Amino acid sequence: MNTHAIRAIYKFELARTWRTIVQSILSPVISTSLYFVVFGSAIGKRMSAIDGISYGAFIVPGLTMLAVLNESISNASFGIYMRKWSGTIYEILSAPVSYLEIVIGYVGAATTKSIILGTIILVTARLFVPYEIAHPLWTLGFLVLTAVTFSLFGFILGIWATGFEKLQVVPIMIITPMTFLGGSFYSIALLPPFWQKVTLFNPVVYLINGFRWSFYGKSDVSMAVSVGMTLSFTTLCLAAVYWIFRTGYRLKV
Repeated sequence: MNTHAIRAIYKFELARTWRTIVQSILSPVISTSLYFVVFGSAIGKRMSAIDGISYGAFIVPGLTMLAVLNESISNASFGIYMRKWSGTIYEILSAPVSYLEIVIGYVGAATTKSIILGTIILVTARLFVPYEIAHPLWTLGFLVLTAVTFSLFGFILGIWATGFEKLQVVPIMIITPMTFLGGSFYSIALLPPFWQKVTLFNPVVYLINGFRWSFYGKSDVSMAVSVGMTLSFTTLCLAAVYWIFRTGYRLKV
């Protein structure tokens, strides 16, 4: 394992966060804080509790997941796409660096950024909404697993994209709606039976509910199912990355 190569890619990508700290950290934290102010403090006081959890506290896991998902995809996709766009990807592909080491470097950096952002958001949320974490180790585990999974997905997106506009299409048109419809702001138990079944086809439901269970010990989907679905999506992403490097799909375009 070429740890020097992994460290070089990792440090380079992580350094970009501090050069663009407003876009990478401050912007999503401020946006999410506004959600806590509006939905948690203002509207939340006038809404009834859900499963014995105040509405403001109920939306904390969902909003954190929303930020982590978007940040993971954005960081990983932009990092590898810029290499393709500038042509410097040829330097990496011709260097004595394995595909595994390339993935670890880029995905590791994107995952680290997302975990930092998620942690900051959870700390910030405590300023607006009182909440408790019942299972901190599960919270950390789900945060890391989600960041890794969607960083892999973002890496795939960055290789697939042939223009800057395509980097935005999937997060804006698919991921964000799936997150809002995945139970970020409500319990799917409140939906009519038909729409409850439809919602279960949304993979984000399992991420949010698993994360919410780690906070309050309650969720609309069992913890085992949430973990299983998340690991299944992670496996699909790993298989896709393996196929990309095996076939060279759009790596040299």
